[in-house]
Amino acid sequence: MALCGEFHTYPAPGLIIGVSMVEYARELLSIRPGEKIYAVCETPKCLPDALQVILHCTCGNNRLRIVRAGRFAFTVNRASEESMARGFRIFVDQEKLKTWPTLLAWFTHDSCFDKKTMTDRLFEEILTAGQQILSSERVRVPVHKKEWWSTKICESCGQMVPSTFMSGGVCAACADKYYELE
Repeated sequence: MALCGEFHTYPAPGLIIGVSMVEYARELLSIRPGEKIYAVCETPKCLPDALQVILHCTCGNNRLRIVRAGRFAFTVNRASEESMARGFRIFVDQEKLKTWPTLLAWFTHDSCFDKKTMTDRLFEEILTAGQQILSSERVRVPVHKKEWWSTKICESCGQMVPSTFMSGGVCAACADKYYELE
C-alpha cells in the first residue's frame, strides 16, 4: 500500500480501493510474484496506479490498456497464444456499497458527502470493507498480438510514425490534434 501511495503521490480513497481490487485479482488468478499479467482498466482515475505498482502492468510495457468507460473496474488475464484469453473482471459492486453509507456517498459523488467532516469515516469504511465491496466475473478478452510495422512519414507533420498509427497518410496525433503550435 505504501508503494502505491508514494507512486500516486498520496493514498487517495480510489487508490486504496484499487489495492484491494488488485489483491482480489491476484487471489482469483493465483498470480505468482513476477508473473506477466495483462490488464484493461475501465477508468483513468487512481485504479491504473495500483495495477502498475502491484502487477507491473504499464502502458509502456504494453500490458495495460486504459478504456475511458468511467467504471471503477478492470480485467486481468495471463498471456495466451489463443485469440482470446481467460481472465477475471473485478468491479466495485453498487449493491455491496449500500452497507457502507459514507463510502457509497463518496463513490456516487453524492452532494451529502462532506470532505471536511467525512474523510476519516470514509477511510475507515474503505479499510474495513476491503474486498467485501467487490465482485468478479469470469471473462474472455481478445489477445492483441504484436503487429509488424514499418516507418512512415506523416503527410501533415512530416514526422516518422509506425505505419500502424497512420490512417490516410496522416498520423493519429494529426488526425486528432490535441495541441496547437504557438
